[in-house]
Amino acid sequence: MTEQPSRSNITLGILAGGRATRLGGIDKAWLLRDGVPQVLRWRDRFAGEVVATLVSANRDLTRYEAAGMRAVADATAADLGPLAGLAALATACRTRWLLTIPVDLLDVTHTLLPSLAGACGPDGAVACDDDGAQPLVALWRVDALRRAVRAAMESHDLAAHALQPRLDMASVRFRGVRFGNLNTPDDLAAAGVSSTSDSP
Repeated sequence: MTEQPSRSNITLGILAGGRATRLGGIDKAWLLRDGVPQVLRWRDRFAGEVVATLVSANRDLTRYEAAGMRAVADATAADLGPLAGLAALATACRTRWLLTIPVDLLDVTHTLLPSLAGACGPDGAVACDDDGAQPLVALWRVDALRRAVRAAMESHDLAAHALQPRLDMASVRFRGVRFGNLNTPDDLAAAGVSSTSDSP
């Protein structure tokens, strides 16, 4: 029987390896909101709900180390998008379960992890907000994720939303909620983002 998700066996995986082309290539992990870098905001938000935190990142890895976080880079030079980040996190994860969120996420409900954990299928659960399915906001059984990512890469099916059909995952609907993303200059302005952090 698979060990059920609990704080002692869940790692938070923050996906921060994107190139942010629509924002001129800035590093979204260090965007400041209310003086707090995005990556630290999410680390601190889930600190009481997970036993460890990993960051998928492809630049300035020592910056994460200085902030007390472990960052893992994509294992391949090919541009595989979020799939490469998921693969890196799954490989590095040492717990049974992995909660993933994109670093540029704007907000989540305080019930996100308890809701995913309480409803998860054998391989986990994926969030669905008022904008639809959010394939990167998900709780994964790590060994299943490793197999699914490997199969997706071998078949060149690189879309993140194609992973869940390979797995037995529940869909959890969060009504009246929009997580949102920081993808454009207008998004940054609306969220009150003014700059990027020069130091951890």
